[in-house]
Amino acid sequence: MKKIVFATNNAHKLRELREITADKEIEILSLSEIGCHEDIAETAETIEGNAEIKARYVKEHYGYDCFADDTGLEITALDGRPGVYSARYAGLDCNSERNIDRVLGEMQGVTDRTARFRTAIALCTDAGVEIFEGEVRGVILTERHGNGGFGYDSIFKPDEAYCSFAEMTPDDKNAISHRGRAVAALLPRLATL
Repeated sequence: MKKIVFATNNAHKLRELREITADKEIEILSLSEIGCHEDIAETAETIEGNAEIKARYVKEHYGYDCFADDTGLEITALDGRPGVYSARYAGLDCNSERNIDRVLGEMQGVTDRTARFRTAIALCTDAGVEIFEGEVRGVILTERHGNGGFGYDSIFKPDEAYCSFAEMTPDDKNAISHRGRAVAALLPRLATL
C-alpha cells in the first residue's frame, strides 16, 4: 500500500480525507504520525502558496511524498474575505466559533450572500509540485444550522443542496465539497506514484 503524508494535524480534515480515500490503495499519514511537530508557517498570500509551503517542507525535511491543502471561504459582499485568512479571521487566537461570529457580524443586513469555498492541494514528489483545485459555490446563511462538519460549515449552504454543510452526512458533504472535488482531481495522480 502506498504511503503518503497529508501535511495536517487537523483531525477533522484527516478524517475527511481518509473517508474519501477509504477504498483506495493509499495509506494517509498525518504530520504527527511521521514525527513532524513543527508549526509550518503559512506565509503565502494565496491558498495555493500556503499548500505548497507545507508540502515542500515535509518532502524536504522528512523525505515523504506529501500533499497539503489550504482552503479559503470567499464571500462576494466582503470582497473575497476571509479568503486566505479563513482559519484565523477573528485573530491569531481565534477558533471556528469566533470566525463565524465575525462573518455573521459583517454580513448583518447584507442581501448579496453569495460565496464560494476553494481548496488547493499541493502534491510534492520527486517530480516537483503539482496543484489540484476544487470549488463549491453557495450562500452564507444568516445563522448557524447543524452540528456536523467544522469551520464555517454551519453557515454555508452550497447551491447544490437544501441545507448547510453542517447538516449533511460526511458522504453527502464529500460528494460536493471543495475539498472532495480537489481530492477527486488528486486521486488519479496518486494512483500513478
